[in-house]
Amino acid sequence: MSEDLVTLTIDDTEVTVPKGTLIIRAAEQVGIRIPRFCDHPLLKPAGACRQCLVEVAAPDRSGNVRPFPKPQTSCTMTVMEGMVVKTQRTSEVAEKAQKGIMEFLLINHPLDCPICDKGGECPLQNQAMTEGRAVSRFTDAKRVFPKPIRLSTQILLDRDRCILCQRCVRFSKEIAGDAFIDLQGRGGGSSPTDEHKFMGEQVGTFDTQVLDFHNPDVPHDAGLPAVDGLAGPLGNPGYATGLHAGPMGEAEKDTTGRPFASYFSGNTIQICPVGALTAASYRFRGRPFDLVSTPSITEHDASGAATRVDIRRGEVVRVLAGDDPEVNEEWITDKDRFGFSWSTGEDRLNSPLVRENGELVPTSWADALDRAARGLEAARGGKNVLMPGGRLSVEDGYAWSKFARVVMRTNQIDQRVRSTSMEETQFLGSRVAGTGLGVTYKDLEKAGRVLIVGLEAEDEIGTVFLRLRKGMLAGTVKVSVVAPFTTPSTRKMKADLLRAAPGTEPEVLGAIEGELAEELANGVILVGERAVEIPGLYTEVARLADRTGARIAWIPRRAGERGGLEVGLNPSLLPFGRSVADADARIDMEAVWGAPIPTDDTKCTVNILADAANDPRAAMIIGGVDSRDVPDSQGFKTAVEKAEFVVALEVRKTDLTELADVVFPVAPIAEKNGTFINWEGRLRPFGQALSSRALTDRDVLQRLAAEMGVDLGLPDMKATHAEINELMNWDGARIEAPAVAAEPVRAPGVGNAVLATHKQMIDEGRLQDFAPELAGTARRSVARLSGATMRAIGATAGGKVSVSTDRGTITLPVVESDLPEDVVWLPECSVGSHVHETLGAKNGSVVSITANSEVTR
Repeated sequence: MSEDLVTLTIDDTEVTVPKGTLIIRAAEQVGIRIPRFCDHPLLKPAGACRQCLVEVAAPDRSGNVRPFPKPQTSCTMTVMEGMVVKTQRTSEVAEKAQKGIMEFLLINHPLDCPICDKGGECPLQNQAMTEGRAVSRFTDAKRVFPKPIRLSTQILLDRDRCILCQRCVRFSKEIAGDAFIDLQGRGGGSSPTDEHKFMGEQVGTFDTQVLDFHNPDVPHDAGLPAVDGLAGPLGNPGYATGLHAGPMGEAEKDTTGRPFASYFSGNTIQICPVGALTAASYRFRGRPFDLVSTPSITEHDASGAATRVDIRRGEVVRVLAGDDPEVNEEWITDKDRFGFSWSTGEDRLNSPLVRENGELVPTSWADALDRAARGLEAARGGKNVLMPGGRLSVEDGYAWSKFARVVMRTNQIDQRVRSTSMEETQFLGSRVAGTGLGVTYKDLEKAGRVLIVGLEAEDEIGTVFLRLRKGMLAGTVKVSVVAPFTTPSTRKMKADLLRAAPGTEPEVLGAIEGELAEELANGVILVGERAVEIPGLYTEVARLADRTGARIAWIPRRAGERGGLEVGLNPSLLPFGRSVADADARIDMEAVWGAPIPTDDTKCTVNILADAANDPRAAMIIGGVDSRDVPDSQGFKTAVEKAEFVVALEVRKTDLTELADVVFPVAPIAEKNGTFINWEGRLRPFGQALSSRALTDRDVLQRLAAEMGVDLGLPDMKATHAEINELMNWDGARIEAPAVAAEPVRAPGVGNAVLATHKQMIDEGRLQDFAPELAGTARRSVARLSGATMRAIGATAGGKVSVSTDRGTITLPVVESDLPEDVVWLPECSVGSHVHETLGAKNGSVVSITANSEVTR
C-alpha cells in the first residue's frame, strides 16, 4: 500500500483515503454524513460548534486499538492507519453527544423559524429535527440582543441567532483577507454592568468597542464621534476609531462613512448555517418554497463565476454563488451577488422608439424595423460603424459580427468601447483570439510566480484575486504587481510591488531579470485591458513572455468581451482569430457565411470616434455601451449626434439612446439563454431565469436583416451554435504580433502630475444601478498622492485636493500613499470622480493638482 494512503473503518465500513484526510471527509466518501455547522471544505478546521462529535479508537504504540476517553470532533481530526470510527449511526455515545450539543445550541437560539430568512434552508433547523431532542429541558429566559446590527448597508446581523461557528469570521480572514467581522467576548455572558461590558461571546463589526474590546478609559458618553448604525457590545452606537489593521482614514471608509471595506462580504450570508447574517436587499422578501432557481453566470466581469438566480413572482430577489470548483469554487463578489436590479428601473425600454419631430415616441415592432431597415439600407457600404459593447453573450455577439460584414458590408465593428489601440488588436489577434482554454484558475493557484500588469485583481476580477490569495497562503504561488502604489489587494496577496509611474511600465518589464525572470519560466503573466493606455506595454508583455517562457492570460473587465473577441467583434479580426487582411481567412468565412467579406480599412474605437466627430458616419449602430467608458466621453456623444442615422439596441434608456433615430429594446442576461466565454477561454452557458417577451440582440438583428432583404441565417440558438462550431477551429495565418515602441514619459512640470486611475469594483457603473445597499459599501472616493507631492502643493492629511484639466475639475479628500512623486491616483468611475467624463483624461495624462482648503468631514 502506498505510504500516502490510510485505511480505516467507519461504521463497520472499510475506507482508504489519502493521509491527512479529515474523518468527516472520509465518512463522506462512503456515504456517511456527520452533522456539522462550523465545518466547511474551503475553510480551515475550527472545531467551534462541536456538533460533529464521533467515537474514535486508534492503535496505540503496541498496535492495540484503544478508544479515546471522550468523543472527538471529526472536522479537526485526521485519519490514522487502523483507526475505528463510530458515528451517530452506530454509537450511542456519539448520538448522545450530538444531541447534547444541539440542546446546548438551542438554549439561547430564538424559535422564530417562520420569520427567519434562513427558514426552509437552515442546517440548524434541519439537524434540530434529525439530531435534536424532542423536548427542550431549558425553561429560563433566553439571551437577547438589540437587532439587527448593520455591519454595512447590505449585511445585517441578528446576534441572538448566532451559534458562534465562526464561519463568517474565518471566511473574512482566510479567504477574503478582510476581517470586517470578528469574534470577541468570553463565556456565556453576564450582566452588562460587569467590567468587560460584553454579554458573552459574540461576533461584531469594525468598532473599537467591539474588535479592540472595552476600554475603561473611554466611557460611552465621552462625546466621541459615533457612526449611526455601528453598534457596540450593548447595542448602542460604537466609536469608529480604528481598524484591526491600523488607523482608519478616508480610504478605509465606505461611502456611508463606515469603516468597512470588503468586496466579498455577501459570502458570509450564504455560508452562515443559521439566520444570523442576512442581506438587507432580501430580508423578509421570500422563502425557499416561494422561489424558482436557475443556474447562471455572472454578468459583471469576465470571471465566468457560477451563480444561482432566485425568482419570486416574476422578480429576481437574490443571487447566490454556484458551486464550481474549477472556476469560482463557492465564492462570488458582492457585485455579482447584489447587483441584480439594474434592469428594473423606470427607464427600462419596453417597446421600440422612433424619432418623430425631434422626439422619441413609442411605436410597433413592424414600424421600427421598417424605419431602421430603410435608414440602414441607404447607408449600406458607406462609412458605418457598429459598437455593440461588452455585455453580449457569444450568440448575440456572433449575430452582431455577421450583421456587420454580411448586411452592412463593413468591418468597422468594435465592442471595445473604451481605450483601444491597434497594438492591442495585434496582441489579441496573435496571442489570445482562437487559442481556446488557456491559463486556468487552478494554474494560477499553483503557478509558482504570477506577474500582474495593467490589472487590479481585487477591483477588476475578484475571483482571480481570491484564487491568487489562496495560492499565496498555501505557498504555491508568489505574486508580483506592476502598479503605481500598494493597493489593498497587493497587501492581502503579500505581492511584490514593481512600482511604476504611468507610462514607465514597459521600462519596468524590460528590466525584469534574475530570480524573477527565472521564476516566470514556469509562471504566468496576467495582463489587463488597461495596458492599452500605455503605448508599447502590450509589446513588452509579449517580449517578456517570449524571453522567459511565461504563459500569458488576458483579462478584460466585461463579461462578454472575451467571447466577443472570439466571434469577431473587432475591426481587424474575424471569428476565432482569423485576420481580415488574410485572403485565406476571408475565403474560409465566405464559405460559411455565403457572402463576400469586406476589405475596408480598419480602425479601432478611439480612432473611429475621432474621425466620426469631424467626418460624420452614414450610420451608427450601438448597444450596451456607456459613454463614460471612453477617454473622450463628449467626443463620443458628438460622433453619435453627427451621424446621419443611428440605431440603438439597449435594455434601458441612456444618454446615447436619446440621440438615436430608432431604439430597439433587448433582453438583459436574466431574460435569455446564452453563453459567455470567460478570461480562461472556458465556455460558460447560462439559462433564462425570468420569463420575458423581450427579444435578444440576435433576434432583433435577424429580423432587421430580413427587412433589408438578407437572411442572416440565425433564426434560433441551434442554427447559431451550428455555425459557430463550424468556425471554431482555425489553424491558418495569424495577425502579426505588436511591435510598438514605448513613448517617452513626459515630465509633468510644476503644479502638474501624471494621472493614474482604475475602476473600483463597486462604482457608479450602470449595472449597479437601483441597488442602494450595494452602493453604500463602495470604497470612498479619494485622491492619492505621495507625501513629497502633498508637501510640494501644500496639501495636508484631512484636506482635499483638486485635479483639473481644461475639461473640468475633480475635488476629493487626499490620502498619502506610496505613489511615485508627481503622480496622482483617482478612482475612474466613482462618486464624485468620473475621470473620463469630467477630465477627458486617462492613465498617463498630465493633469493639474492644487491643494484645497476645505477640510474633510
